[in-house]
Amino acid sequence: MIYSRIAGTGGYLPDKVVTNADLEKTVDTTDQWIQDRTGIRERHIAAEDQTTCDLAEQAARKAMESANVTSEDIDLVIIATTTPDRVFPSTACLLQQRLDIHGCAAFDVQAVCTGFVYALGIADKFIKSGTHKCALVVGAETLSRIVDWKDRTTCVLFGDGAGAAVVRAADEPGIMSTHLHADGKYENLLTVPAGVSQGYDQILQQSAFIEMKGNEVFKMAVNTLGRIVDETLEANQLQKSDIDWLIPHQANTRIIGATARKLKMPMDHVVVTVAEHGNTSAASIPLALDVAIRDGRIKRGEILMLEGFGGGFTWGSVLLKY
Repeated sequence: MIYSRIAGTGGYLPDKVVTNADLEKTVDTTDQWIQDRTGIRERHIAAEDQTTCDLAEQAARKAMESANVTSEDIDLVIIATTTPDRVFPSTACLLQQRLDIHGCAAFDVQAVCTGFVYALGIADKFIKSGTHKCALVVGAETLSRIVDWKDRTTCVLFGDGAGAAVVRAADEPGIMSTHLHADGKYENLLTVPAGVSQGYDQILQQSAFIEMKGNEVFKMAVNTLGRIVDETLEANQLQKSDIDWLIPHQANTRIIGATARKLKMPMDHVVVTVAEHGNTSAASIPLALDVAIRDGRIKRGEILMLEGFGGGFTWGSVLLKY
């Protein structure tokens, strides 16, 4: 039996930091209001000449170094992103070229904030099939490009960044199970209402921005993530107490807290980076995972639950032994 495991991780955040105090100067909001409702204190914003692929490259190189692999070892490249560099080629192909990787499959996955969970699930299936041995999985976003910085309800939430993992074939289980879901009937609750075949002129005019009905999204996220916890535990015949760490999508401390309560997990075993990162969509889970691995909190052999919820709606989880 072939399994897959995470061999190394990496993360990258742009240098520019925008604090809540900075936003107080441009929109009708306060640091206290933002922190009370979201837990966010600051977010990183890509420079004008930085692209999603630029961020992805930095995170990918760190993950490859951590896993002690070279470009010749990688035989699959998957990038989860909502903000690709171009319509085509895919950002994965652009990254492939940057890293001097040639010939293997490379593609993007679009599941918004659940994107990294989706991409990890896909990589796991590829490796378990026996067709691939070493996947580079990246979540990378420049969400600042699709944020209306005059909209106080959304501009306080989002940031830019990238996180990556190298996933290798193994003789013993690393990734124990993946659970991926979506329901498009909620598409209007969290959306950018423009695209290539619908409203492309809005994109060209830079007027296609994130729109969100916050209260509805919050309720759906809490209920849905509660169900995915039960589904994941049942599939692995585990108890809540068997989980060592929760690494959730970093959208809002209240949503994170609700999921932790569902698991009966103390907050000191939940990785929370939203205060420093904001919501970085597909990058948030791998960034949080990398932070906790590099600071020594997460150790080999521990059981981790990764879970996310995003526009679509999409939602999912990955249970793994690190």
